[in-house]
Amino acid sequence: MERLVKKAQKGDTKAFIALMEKSKETLKRVALSYLKNEEDVADAIQETILNAYEHLGELKKAAFFRTWLVRILINNCTKLYRKNKEHENYEYTPEELATGNRPEEFSVAFVSNLEFLDLLRTLSEENRTIFQLYFGEQFTTAEIAEILQIKENTVKSRIRRGKEQLRKEL
Repeated sequence: MERLVKKAQKGDTKAFIALMEKSKETLKRVALSYLKNEEDVADAIQETILNAYEHLGELKKAAFFRTWLVRILINNCTKLYRKNKEHENYEYTPEELATGNRPEEFSVAFVSNLEFLDLLRTLSEENRTIFQLYFGEQFTTAEIAEILQIKENTVKSRIRRGKEQLRKEL
């Protein structure tokens, strides 16, 4: 991936397109953890791709492309969420959050993607982001700390607290 990033930074549009293709599922999953509908997800991803294209030259280390891109997406999702929050209520009803029988212990392996997103939506925004990045996208706690610009121990404690909260939900 680093090779593609370096080519894209030199102006190779095919390399940039290839990077976006490799990243599209990650972008979609992260955006879905923030936003309620597909149109908003598409808008946030489109804005992220545009921002990434315009600012790719500012990325100092190609190895950090993935974390850099996710950080841009999170910023765009937050902006869109706040903008939409002024116009409509993003709260979920208990019926929307209900997903049927669930295992006693929290484990992503036992929860479908839809159930996982429903569970994430019961968490606070800061914990939801960490859970999506950690369990959904397999970022390390150090990478998450860098993306969110917080201490790694804060990431670890939020994961622990989030697990406790989800156990109560289940």
